[in-house]
Amino acid sequence: MSGQVLPYFARGKVIKGFGRGSKELGCPTANFDEEVVNNLPEDLNTGVYYGFGQVNGGQVHKMVMSVGWNPFYHNSKKSMEVHLLHKFECDFYGEELRIVILGFLRAEKNFASLEELIKAIEYDIMMAKNALEEPENAVFISNPFFS
Repeated sequence: MSGQVLPYFARGKVIKGFGRGSKELGCPTANFDEEVVNNLPEDLNTGVYYGFGQVNGGQVHKMVMSVGWNPFYHNSKKSMEVHLLHKFECDFYGEELRIVILGFLRAEKNFASLEELIKAIEYDIMMAKNALEEPENAVFISNPFFS
């Protein structure tokens, strides 16, 4: 992936996804609509990224995001699924989500089992938390994009 596309800022409405993030994976995600997905830079590869996100001008939280077709689930449409590292009391469908993508964790891949996928997600979250503590990333919490 070309480093020139990062940091990448995006915003859009949260839409209903496939409904499996919370239920199957224990990892609730906020999905962007097609317009946001279709506007991604062409050289932003599919895979797992980290950065910061904000719902409706609220607090800025660390996030992990999957971009792609989710081979484990054989999706036919490319998606951007954002997992904010914060416990929200309720869904925020229709709300505005703003994100900044700061780094790449791994390429999109298939998994032999749901358990393997869940382990990979847990590892991605740990790696993202660590990377976002780095001073060059942490400064983005107060980026004017989020105000």
